[in-house]
Parts: sequence; structure tokens; C-alpha cells
Amino acid sequence: MTVNYGSKRIVVGAHYGLRDWLAQRVTAALMALFTLVVLAQLIFSQGPIDYYRWAGVFSSQWMKALTFVIIVALLYHVWIGMRDIWMDYIKPVGIRLSLQVFSIVWLVGCAGWAIQVLWRV
Repeated sequence: MTVNYGSKRIVVGAHYGLRDWLAQRVTAALMALFTLVVLAQLIFSQGPIDYYRWAGVFSSQWMKALTFVIIVALLYHVWIGMRDIWMDYIKPVGIRLSLQVFSIVWLVGCAGWAIQVLWRV
């Protein structure tokens, strides 16, 4: 009798492994660096921190482009986390799919709003 381990293995769930683990770490590092850049701009500027100071920080093209990249990184970071939570803890497929679709719609809406705010500055 020959035993063939793994030939009928069913892979389900959020087990995407190293790729998603690395993506979460890279996006978190990008967001941390961005936070340091924004804080440095605020700390080394003169005067009170008010709306005009914040608008000044985000008014240059390079800062808008960097902020856009960080918004995309944040959305990807959140999507990986939420998808893994839904896949690990919600077993009924219909409910899990509904929650995933809701999460995608919500994240796209948040992205649209964030980009709209960013490009109005």
C-alpha cells in the first residue's frame, strides 16, 4: 500500500504566506516613513500649526504624489488585513463574500474621498 501525502490536499482560507506578510511589512514601513516626513515638515516650520500650515505641507506636487502612493499603500495594507480576517473567521461563503465586497467598496470610497481632499489643497 502506497501512501501519497498531499495529493488530495484542499487549500482554502487566507494562507497566501510570505507575499502578504511581506506586503504588510513594506506598506507599514512606507506609512511610518511618510509619518516621519510629515512630522519633520511640521517640526521644522515656523509659526502655529493651523489649516494653512497643513495645506502648505501638502501643496507641493512631490508631496501630493508621495501622499497618493501612501494612500494606495494604506488601502492595500487594510485590504490584506481585512481579507485575512474575513477568510479566517467567517465560515459561511455568502457572508464572507458579502463582507469582502463591502470592504472593497468601502476602501474604494475612502480612496476617492482621500484623493479628492488631497487634490483640493
